[in-house]
Amino acid sequence: MIVEDDEDEPEEKPRRSRGGRGGRGGGGGGEGRGRGGRDSDSASSDEDDDRPRRGRGGRGRGRDEEETGEEELKEGVVELLGNGSGFLRVSPPEPSDDDVYISAAQVRRCELVTGDAVAGPVRPPRRSERYPSLVRIDTINGRSADEVAEGTPFDDLPATLPNERLALGAEDATLKAIEWLTPLGRGSRATIIGGPRAGKTEALRRLATALAGQEDLDVTVVLAGVRPEEVGDWKAAGVEPATVLSFAASGDAQAQAIERVVETAKRVAARGGHAVVLVDSLTYIHGQAARKALASARNIVDGGSLTIVATADLPVGGETTVIALDVALTSTGRFPALDLVASGTLRPELLVGDAGADAIAQARAAAIG
Repeated sequence: MIVEDDEDEPEEKPRRSRGGRGGRGGGGGGEGRGRGGRDSDSASSDEDDDRPRRGRGGRGRGRDEEETGEEELKEGVVELLGNGSGFLRVSPPEPSDDDVYISAAQVRRCELVTGDAVAGPVRPPRRSERYPSLVRIDTINGRSADEVAEGTPFDDLPATLPNERLALGAEDATLKAIEWLTPLGRGSRATIIGGPRAGKTEALRRLATALAGQEDLDVTVVLAGVRPEEVGDWKAAGVEPATVLSFAASGDAQAQAIERVVETAKRVAARGGHAVVLVDSLTYIHGQAARKALASARNIVDGGSLTIVATADLPVGGETTVIALDVALTSTGRFPALDLVASGTLRPELLVGDAGADAIAQARAAAIG
């Protein structure tokens, strides 16, 4: 795949982003990652590369005045910036002077995500540039870029019910109850439901903290329709949200923010990775938009997975797991505050075995009785 470099690079190297694939934390690739570089409005990444380039006080020059020299092949790990461009980190995880700039056009055309292993020829910096640039992308995660680009669309990939439990390994009473009574698996489609002050956000935040430390998961948190004060609570818990919209944002804006993050996670899963998107919440977006976002979760046969866990007042529909919280238990400080009658996981034996499924059934029967 010939995806030519066609953009100016940022003048300053951004700070290392938080999150990404392989050792991730709260945050996913793309939006809200990293700082520095140009504003996205100034990047016209599909333009030809023969427009003038100007440094500080320097004179512009076009492609016919570029330096000549052999192209050096380099490989590294992609780290995306907030403006759509990125860097090829040749000595991850820390930035170095040998890192290579990747244009936003290359990112879009190859649908790169943070954590992709990429290789290709590199050209030296031009007069107005500080970093070398990737000329084209030859391979992505060890496969031909053409092969990756022509792969089966995510929505057409065969899916199966979650069959590998997400081990939380926490001593927290709520998380232990979720893990064994309403188990989640790679590819689960889950909602945490309950009325106001039932503790939905707190449960999701504890879940995010437990999952963020797992190296093979790409965990991204989306806060849509939240109170401004809640953002600080997430950061204090060590989780950096990828996207934040307050309850003042329109339902359409919230739905679009969630969709952007889900689309990035779908690319991770389609390439064999395991992505987790945590959303707080689906309450203020249109019902169809909520179902569309949740429907993206799946366990791909012989491949990756996309797990989505979102808070909502009521079930959205199509969940493989519903975690219902009891307001009365939460308000009186009795934890875990699960409503076992309203909670449940589809085919729990696939995640906890037959003995575990029997234990869940007995616990529910006791709650009913």
